[in-house]
Amino acid sequence: MSAQGNAKPVITDVFVEGARKGWGIATSSTLPNVVMAFIIIKALEITGALKGLGMIFAPLMGLFGLPGEAAAVLIGGWMSMGGGIGVAIGLFEKGIITGEHLAILAPAIYLMGSQVQYLGRILGVIGTRAKRIPLMIAISVVNAFIAMLLMRVII
Repeated sequence: MSAQGNAKPVITDVFVEGARKGWGIATSSTLPNVVMAFIIIKALEITGALKGLGMIFAPLMGLFGLPGEAAAVLIGGWMSMGGGIGVAIGLFEKGIITGEHLAILAPAIYLMGSQVQYLGRILGVIGTRAKRIPLMIAISVVNAFIAMLLMRVII
């Protein structure tokens, strides 16, 4: 082995490489999802669909101490975690949900996050039997709802 093969990388080089990778993830994955979520919330608000969504889901979301509009966060998170976070931030900025609501919603976003994205990317590719997929989704959603109940008690 050469002397260069044993040399430890310089910490600044490691940091810069990590920053490059992080920037790539942020600009190619996270940022587009968050921007899309802001646009969806604005479109729902302009059309009045956000109010309608709030009325439809108010009884269910009320179980968790949340306004009905918080269902948009869960729907967005189910499709894309970044999107769910963007929807949550959009609703927070509009004063529809509070910091307490965000704390209740956060575990649910991660427990059932991005399932729509991953259904085709992972489960289909590895050969998961189609009849098992609804059960897998249901387990994640039930776990998310249990987490929201626990967070409501904790907060």
